Amino acid sequence: MSLRRNVVGGLAVVGALALALAVGGGLYGLAVARRGFSAREEPSALEAKVARAARGFSMPERARGLKNPLEPLSPQALAEARAHWGDHCAICHAADGSGQTPIGQGLYPRAPDMRAAPTQGMSDGELYWVIQNGIRLTGMPAWGQAHEEEGNDDSWALVGLIRRLPRLSLEELNEIKAAQPQSKHELDETRIEDEFLDAQ
Repeated sequence: MSLRRNVVGGLAVVGALALALAVGGGLYGLAVARRGFSAREEPSALEAKVARAARGFSMPERARGLKNPLEPLSPQALAEARAHWGDHCAICHAADGSGQTPIGQGLYPRAPDMRAAPTQGMSDGELYWVIQNGIRLTGMPAWGQAHEEEGNDDSWALVGLIRRLPRLSLEELNEIKAAQPQSKHELDETRIEDEFLDAQ
């Protein structure tokens, strides 16, 4: 009799939880249907937590423990990483890693501040894995090739640069900015300025 009462009581609790989840999900669905989804909104704390958990689950365990085999990076490797960052990464992440660019701020979720604790707290292997494989349902593309495992020196050099973003010198920042592609408008402005100065 006691066992039967416990089973019935347990089923009642499970049923109540299921009902609460269904009602909560329905209310959330109605709110979304009324206002829609917009990339302009900040992700909720719950969305951010779920996204971080999904990113963590997507990585193989062995990736987390990898150490950067290029450390300490040579001056040449760092210079190449700065040029690569300027040419490929700064459009979303900004030259300084802040994520404060029109594209980076227009993504959902926003491009993260690469200098901040959530990124700097990732292991070398986690950063490498994200560069190589991207993150689904975000703007982060996969830059690695399918046949590469842990051997892409360009990506490892970027990991080393990411570690240095919080303390970039003005000279290093300017080097990254110089590597950023220029739009036709910017090129035209430069040409007009050069022509004006040459005419003086």
